[in-house]
Amino acid sequence: MTFILLGLALVSTVTHLLASRIRCRAFYVLAAIMAAVFVVLASFGPAVLGGEAFVESIPWVPQLGLDIVLRLDTLGWLFSLLVSGAGALVLFYCASYFDDTDLGQPRFAAVFMGFATSMLGLVLADNLYLLFIFWEGTTVFSFLLIGHVFRLRTANVAALQALMVTTFGGLAMLVGFVLLVNASGTSLLSELVADPPSGMLATVAIYLVVVGALTKSAIFPTHFWLPSAMAAPTPVSAYLHAAAMVKAGVYLLIRLSPGFSDVPGLRWTLVVLGAITMLNGGIRALRQNDIKLIVAHGTVSQLGLLVMVVGVGDPVTTFAALVMLFAHAAAKAPLFLSVGIIDYATGVRDLRRLSGMSKRFPLLAVVSAAAAASMAGFPVFFGFVAKESVFTELIAAADRQPVAMVALVVAFLGSLLTVAYMVRFFWGAFMTKPGCAPTPVTHKPKPMFFVAPTVFVVFALLFGIIAPVLDPVFQLASPDIPGVSEAAEHLSLWHGLTPALWISVAVMILGSLLFFPARKLQSKLPPASERWSASHFYWLITHWLDAFAVRMTSITQRGSLPFYLAVILLVLIFGVGGTVLALRPWPDEWQFVSSPVQVPIAIIVILAAVYSLRARTRFKAALLVGVTGYGMAVIFALHGAPDLALTQLLVETVTLIAFVLVIRRLAPRFGNRASVKVRWARAGIGIGVGLVLGAVALIALGSRVADPISLQLPDLAVYGGHGHNVVNVMLVDIRGWDTLGELSVVLAAATGVASLVFLSTRVDTKPKLSRREARSAMQDHMMRVIDPKDPERRLSWLLSGRMLDPDRRSIILEVVVRLIFHALIILSIYLLLAGHNLPGGGFAGGLVAGLALVARYLAGGRFELRATVPLDAGRILGTGLALAVTMAILPMFFGQAALASAWVDVDLGPFGTLPFVTSTLFDVGVYLVVFGLVLDVIRSLGAEIDEHEEEDEAFGFDSGQDLSDDDSRTQEIPTALTTEAEVKTR
Repeated sequence: MTFILLGLALVSTVTHLLASRIRCRAFYVLAAIMAAVFVVLASFGPAVLGGEAFVESIPWVPQLGLDIVLRLDTLGWLFSLLVSGAGALVLFYCASYFDDTDLGQPRFAAVFMGFATSMLGLVLADNLYLLFIFWEGTTVFSFLLIGHVFRLRTANVAALQALMVTTFGGLAMLVGFVLLVNASGTSLLSELVADPPSGMLATVAIYLVVVGALTKSAIFPTHFWLPSAMAAPTPVSAYLHAAAMVKAGVYLLIRLSPGFSDVPGLRWTLVVLGAITMLNGGIRALRQNDIKLIVAHGTVSQLGLLVMVVGVGDPVTTFAALVMLFAHAAAKAPLFLSVGIIDYATGVRDLRRLSGMSKRFPLLAVVSAAAAASMAGFPVFFGFVAKESVFTELIAAADRQPVAMVALVVAFLGSLLTVAYMVRFFWGAFMTKPGCAPTPVTHKPKPMFFVAPTVFVVFALLFGIIAPVLDPVFQLASPDIPGVSEAAEHLSLWHGLTPALWISVAVMILGSLLFFPARKLQSKLPPASERWSASHFYWLITHWLDAFAVRMTSITQRGSLPFYLAVILLVLIFGVGGTVLALRPWPDEWQFVSSPVQVPIAIIVILAAVYSLRARTRFKAALLVGVTGYGMAVIFALHGAPDLALTQLLVETVTLIAFVLVIRRLAPRFGNRASVKVRWARAGIGIGVGLVLGAVALIALGSRVADPISLQLPDLAVYGGHGHNVVNVMLVDIRGWDTLGELSVVLAAATGVASLVFLSTRVDTKPKLSRREARSAMQDHMMRVIDPKDPERRLSWLLSGRMLDPDRRSIILEVVVRLIFHALIILSIYLLLAGHNLPGGGFAGGLVAGLALVARYLAGGRFELRATVPLDAGRILGTGLALAVTMAILPMFFGQAALASAWVDVDLGPFGTLPFVTSTLFDVGVYLVVFGLVLDVIRSLGAEIDEHEEEDEAFGFDSGQDLSDDDSRTQEIPTALTTEAEVKTR
């Protein structure tokens, strides 16, 4: 099972690439894969039907009860066959539904496979938290599928509506799961149902879980999202809203019914909500003119019936609901697919404009008639067997559960509506109507279009005929409820003249007759008012939330950074400071300094901070703030933390450079000074923050009552990570997951910075010169601006150094950079390789390499930066993160825990031994990410801003330069607008 889910997940990741290459033919490949999954799962049938349950367990976070536990019993086996089988048929249908010119088709295929994977994982998961992960996976993928046609506002609104409603239910369900795990002591669904907890906590928890199940299955009052979701493509409606996603809530209720049917009030809650949903959906289906909405509201009605029958809480009614669920899937999916074919062929779904379709598509008419007959409960289809089973078991359970009689009456009334709207659907979609011209066919459907709905209908017919053969399967899948020994009536087309048969006959006759007055009244009745509908209340709630959000945003988000900081810091002062004053957990002993060297460093840091407040220029303020950072680096070094000191020193340097690059585009001096009151208020906030954080530091240092865990880190580093640098081993081994998270944040930060500066792409698309072309171009260029006899006409070691304005060049800087660049690169590699046992590591090494690039950029400008590193910074960042992730999960393929290290000591003879640890490769990924970040910052805040400045100067913006000036020396200097051909010409 794990292999199946991993395989489908892998297929989902490569589907977009596959569909982009072979277009709609990819759906045939995906259908074959899902069919293969169906066959593999079907092969478990003999063992599962023999009473065996297959369990696969992979420890993940056992401390939280979060393990990957998959369980395949009879119920899970049936649902997995439904998910994979229906998925294969719908994917086969998609090959004809979509066109090769549809640009969104690869995205649809990939998302569809992701949904199918999540749905299959949902029905196989036995761990509650794992089930929730797959549950929310179906929510996210359904959001993407419903909003597939993102150009349509209705699709976007429907997708967001479905996401909000089902996510709300999912979060409630998660809270319920957490409470159930705490109450029962187990996170396994099978163990939870076998030994359910009791008490108020368990009752609250189960109701929260039921909220999630009901929202997923579109039960009143959250039923409105499903008809709105019909804005999705028809395959989505057929799979998600008929055969898969909306069944997830019913599946969960069936799973929980053996252990929690006796929860106070639960039976009546489910029956009442299901009854309202069934009747409301049936009535609304009769009033629709869109044939797809008829089927959609009919789906809502049938989901209400399923929840109502399961809610009775008797094993025989649960059995009937399970049979009805599969009968509904086999009948409703082909109805949606038939609507898709009609829409594809005519572009019309309004039954008032559809006429004569049975003559144009007789096969489709037969298929749709059979599906509608099964849905309405006509013999000899599986729907008839299921509907009669529902009536039979409700009558049988009425003696034990009085609520069953209410469910029986509502099921009878709702079934009348089902027959009526199914007759109306077929009449509206296929029959020839008087006074209505035959609907023209604009697109002739392909023959393969009819395969999937035909197969569904064949199953609906076949299952009705062989119902006695299927009876043991559903009997095994139906969970037993303790204390109830009655068995359900066996499935069959004929049980004799039973009460259930007479009810079925009455439903077929009266429901068919109901169609005629309903058709006549439809044209006379006014449109149904939405004022008191659940969808209108949803709109009101979201509208009020939007209005409240706008009001709060106008109050809090004023566009003032000082205001935002003041609010954050005041909360810190009063929240943390108030707690400190209230508790007063002061230490018993105070020590002002631990080393005399701390005093002058502290004085320097304090003076730098104070003078940074009084600075009038941005550059001076940035330098003074940098001094505070360098002072902290010195303190770290004096206290035996060389790694921390080195990192602080490098980070402070890179940050200072970034500050300087940014403030180039700002006014040199600060703007108008704030008023005296504002300055005093800011000073008060600053002093308050300093006092609060100082108090917190004192309390934290004096509150330790146990030995710190850091005492064990040296042994862990040596024996677990084969390294003597505790800091580096922690980053790449012991706390490697934290490092992975930080790398992701770094990558996101780099992308954010680039997106703020680059207009379209961060990739450097400017034409690049080879070394020979650069030298030739610069030589020609210098001949125009410098006397050919000038001895300074020697070639520069920088690739593009002479493309700088001579007035902006610094010979001293170029000489210094020439001396230190290669040394810095070598130093960065040394820090990378030696960091496992000595101060350094990938982070420090990447920063040093980045500083080498900064030096080269300062000496040679943006052209030099481009020539030095012609690679895209984004690719470097991605490569580094991919390498780190690979090294993190690679040990799992060898039976080890993630991030586990292996090492080998290479004997170098007289030179000693060279230890090689696999975590060093993880550190290489860190090195690449940090290097890519610095490169991205330089290109964004340095080279790209340089180009913007040169463009401004070229067009006379803020340059103070007269472009008509006939100064040949100025005109001949290449700028960012200079093309390669122009450089060569010059």
